[in-house]
Amino acid sequence: MSGAKKRMREKKLSKQPASVQYGPRNCRETPVSGHSGHGSSSHEGEPNYRGGWHRGHQKDGEGYDKELPKFIPAKAFVAARAAEVTAMLKAVTKATGSCHVFGAMPKHMRRRAMSHNTKRLPCRLRDAANRMREKSLKAGPKKKEQAKNKSRKARRRHGNMLLEFNRRQRKNVWLETHIWHAKRFHVLKKWGYCLGDRPTTKCYRACYRAMSSHCLLQDLSYHCCIELQGEEEQLLACLSQLTSKETGPTFATAVSLSGRRQGSVVVYRAGHYPSQPLGPVTFLWKPRTQGSTHRQLWIWTHPTLKQDLLPELQSACQCCEAVFLPVTPAVAPAGVVPTPEPLPAKPPQAEQVIGTKRKRSCRDADGPPVKKILGDGTRAPNTPTTWTSRSTGIVINDLTMELVRYRLIGPQSHSVLTETLEPATDCDPPNKSQTSSLWWPEHCRDGSKMALHRQQADTFQILKGIYSTGEIPPGTVLGLNVDDPRVNLPKKRGKALPDVLLAQEVDVEKRRELTLHGVPEHCCQSSLWDAKVRDNVTNNKMSEQEMNRMRREVLVPGSRLSPTPLQGRVPVLLVHQPGKQTGQEMSSWGSGWDLLLPKGWGMAFWVPLVYRGVRIGGLKVSLKHSQNKGAPHFPHDYPDCAAGVRFQKEQEAELLDKFKRRPPAKRTNYIKHGCLAPFRCPWRQLAEEWELITSDRQGQSWAQNAGAQAATEGFQSAFSVLRHRKSLRLLSDWCRPTTSKGQRSRRGRDTLPLDSLSASSLLSAHGRSLVWVRLSLPLKGKPELHALVCAPTLEDLRLRLKEPGCSGPQEPPHKDHFKSKTKRRKMDSSQSEMPKISDPKPPQPSGPTPQPSGPTPQPSGPTPQPSGPTPQPSGPTPQPSDATDQPSNATDQPLGPTPHSSDTTSQSSRPTLLTEIPGPSSSPDLTFGLWPRPLPSVTGHCSRVALGWVTQGDFSLSSGCGEALGFVSLAGLLSTLLSQPVEQRGWLLLRNPNSLQYRFAKVNIEV
Repeated sequence: MSGAKKRMREKKLSKQPASVQYGPRNCRETPVSGHSGHGSSSHEGEPNYRGGWHRGHQKDGEGYDKELPKFIPAKAFVAARAAEVTAMLKAVTKATGSCHVFGAMPKHMRRRAMSHNTKRLPCRLRDAANRMREKSLKAGPKKKEQAKNKSRKARRRHGNMLLEFNRRQRKNVWLETHIWHAKRFHVLKKWGYCLGDRPTTKCYRACYRAMSSHCLLQDLSYHCCIELQGEEEQLLACLSQLTSKETGPTFATAVSLSGRRQGSVVVYRAGHYPSQPLGPVTFLWKPRTQGSTHRQLWIWTHPTLKQDLLPELQSACQCCEAVFLPVTPAVAPAGVVPTPEPLPAKPPQAEQVIGTKRKRSCRDADGPPVKKILGDGTRAPNTPTTWTSRSTGIVINDLTMELVRYRLIGPQSHSVLTETLEPATDCDPPNKSQTSSLWWPEHCRDGSKMALHRQQADTFQILKGIYSTGEIPPGTVLGLNVDDPRVNLPKKRGKALPDVLLAQEVDVEKRRELTLHGVPEHCCQSSLWDAKVRDNVTNNKMSEQEMNRMRREVLVPGSRLSPTPLQGRVPVLLVHQPGKQTGQEMSSWGSGWDLLLPKGWGMAFWVPLVYRGVRIGGLKVSLKHSQNKGAPHFPHDYPDCAAGVRFQKEQEAELLDKFKRRPPAKRTNYIKHGCLAPFRCPWRQLAEEWELITSDRQGQSWAQNAGAQAATEGFQSAFSVLRHRKSLRLLSDWCRPTTSKGQRSRRGRDTLPLDSLSASSLLSAHGRSLVWVRLSLPLKGKPELHALVCAPTLEDLRLRLKEPGCSGPQEPPHKDHFKSKTKRRKMDSSQSEMPKISDPKPPQPSGPTPQPSGPTPQPSGPTPQPSGPTPQPSGPTPQPSDATDQPSNATDQPLGPTPHSSDTTSQSSRPTLLTEIPGPSSSPDLTFGLWPRPLPSVTGHCSRVALGWVTQGDFSLSSGCGEALGFVSLAGLLSTLLSQPVEQRGWLLLRNPNSLQYRFAKVNIEV
């Protein structure tokens, strides 16, 4: 018998009674009882019982005993059975293992919840369970008793929910429509806010249809508002340092300064134009008050721009003295009791029994606390919001989160507004005579204000006769006082459409005056500019509970609530958004209205607007709206701004992390595709390389001065985006802008012809500049993010004329020289624990050392000749490196195309290139499929000369073809236009990062 089986047998026999004994396994013996007696010995004639039974049979292979015993010894049998019965009763009555009461219950009746709630046990076991629990609590260590969590019913009470909501807004502030969006949108935490990114349903085409034919609604309350107050001359003198007339209208434009139109401008650091831009802003002047030179200005900025713009405004206006306003107790809305101050802890009157629900006490009977938002997503809660200057008298106020801003996009936006909003009704005579704390009765007592209100209401009624929002002059402003839109909420959700019969009743002359000249200046006034009126309207807003009570008392359900309560009047501002204003295509597409409200009234206007059939959009729809308009989107398309640089780093880290999450076998090998930077755009390196090409080819001295100036001013001045209006118009005419279908646009003005002299003069004025372009693919192709824009060769242009249906040439596959090194490093790290090599230098090929690549490297095989003069540097022609046979040295090769090493004169006069800004991908470890830093030449790495990259690209539903938006180098664009034939000028090549196929694209510069 093996040891394991022997131990198993001994374990089984150990549980048998002591009175039963067994003999040896292979002996034919009778079981002997432990007690001596007459029947204890065996007789000769009696049959012997076999021993050694093991699991029902004998291990020795002997057969079973087929003969039955002839007699049983009664005394020995009964004694053995009595001992077994005694052992069985002892095992049943004794508790095994645990001494809990639950062991007395069958296993199928035991529940885990019984250990927490003794009421789940049967009645006969509850007392024993309670005694056992008390005994264990006394014997165990003293622990702090934790109060039972509130039930769901208690957590869902309005007061407790507000406290929980305020706690969850400590890091990222919620908009007033956050809960509505959280139920229907994917929410992102960006810029200190929780913002809706995209709906949970499919809505790409539906949103485009809404922007093209009806109305799309967005919540832009996260945009920051900065208020400036002071004398008009002082404000204009300070703001003029941040802008330039060369980029377009400024803060001093007459139509904007009067308060009739909203303006937009790109602001720069004071005195640094055209370098160091901050970003785009929109501004609105308060209309002049008769006999006063004191003005008020609102500047609306993106949250990422506020941290750069606010210190610059304080420096320009000399407003460095922070004003800490006295803390006043917050006035709660009607029917709401503010949260009392926390009192010292009192001894409890009665101990709460553990395991029971907390009863609602009289303290919980008070109203819910007021929802308080400390600060906003762009500043700390205790930072000041007001700054003043003693020398200039200018006061700066931070009004972030003090105003609600909704944007309605679409041709029927005015129909939605006219159906949702109704001009405020006049007060009754008894209410006028009585003193009231509300703002509207005081407003009604002033006859001039009521006359202005009636004129504004008449102008608002004229909007019902407008067929499209694009008919209104861009930037028109209309002030209005409206009733609470909740009083006329429709029963069902419908679609607001223009009323043809009502449009015919509108006076034609008034409608024509509105479409030609806009709203009169006196009708642009609004009580929303007054901070006291805003606070009064916010603090006296009717609660939803009170509105529901009024709806319940209406005789006809769903009818208008009348009379309108006094606290149901709200001052608003309607600001027209112009839509697409550049180019000759789709004029005024995407136009609409912005609705400005006081804080606290967000949901009161949001739900009625939704009931009028609008489509709701998020951050992604804003990006598509800018893409369809052909306008740069902030901060995505502002690479020369500090906010754009930060966004580019965040985007690179996100795309690189997504790329590394995929297994190496499933990743795209961008090295073989000839893509140096698939997750970012090295704009600075591109501008520096093209500056070297043009300076070496033309021998101009301005390049050296520009390089020295860039080295002293820092990375932001290394390159800039061209925003000079006259230069952009000149470039637009030279590119012969056409529509996406290839039709030529006709212009009546005379333009300067394109030649080397005019191109040199333009290039000398704008050195390292990038140009915002729009590329249209007439044939197949869908542009993607960071697609490469290249210059075609003469053979490519001949191929396009010979085969009109040809998409374009192909890039020869490149060789990945880092693949073997990556595998070798992995094998070395697995075999021995050696430190990793920090120098990711590719292996050097045998033979002569390859020269740095020029701007037009030649691929293996026959190479097409470039179209006209190519951007070759002066001096001896550099030997191009073969993209398919020889690797590019990532450490020894300079950043830009340089002439031959023998040209010592040009090398000594060439400006030193600045290194690229380090990013998330700068790591000593090699990543399979990606080029390590520093990058080789970006212009001459592929078979076609690189001009720029794409920042927005997709299939355009408006034009029916692929369209891309991006930047190209000004020097590269001029060199390409000069080298192309006149009849084929303006054609470029575009290639996606994960493809080798080039596609023809028509360049268009819209001004």
